[in-house]
Amino acid sequence: MHRMAIAKDNVFVPDPADSRRYRHALGAFSTGVTVVTLQGDAGPQGMTVNSFASVSLDPPLVLWSPAKSSRRHDLFAGARHFAIHVLAADQHDLSARFTRGGVAFEGLDHHFNEEGVPVLAGTLARFECARAECHDAGDHTIVIGRVLRAAHGEGEPLIFSRGTFGRFAHHG
Repeated sequence: MHRMAIAKDNVFVPDPADSRRYRHALGAFSTGVTVVTLQGDAGPQGMTVNSFASVSLDPPLVLWSPAKSSRRHDLFAGARHFAIHVLAADQHDLSARFTRGGVAFEGLDHHFNEEGVPVLAGTLARFECARAECHDAGDHTIVIGRVLRAAHGEGEPLIFSRGTFGRFAHHG
């Protein structure tokens, strides 16, 4: 295994003046890509998110973190029910639909679950949740959801690392 050593001069204290360097360090951790959906007063809403994690198996809890700078932060952080969709490696276009300027639900195949939350068809996995807790976390809010229902299919996940999308490479 080839690892690059961290040179002493690469150690720094994260601060607002050096946010680019901090973001680059965080980018060394690859994440999956998800779309969080909910039903708002203006209809179905969605947001592409890579801040998703499992919290607990018993009870089944997951978390995600909307940015406070998002104009939709309050809507998403305050939602009583939401669905988190884990995207497959070939679903980059689906992730783009739910970023700023994307076309969202326009012409998109979806249905509504028992709680009225829009559910996307064909994603790799889905977690339908009831909001359990929210926690203030700097420039984000941590939203913890209790998983009411989960579903998954076969396939490779869409990965986000160092500012780009990709897929997992299997080594045999």
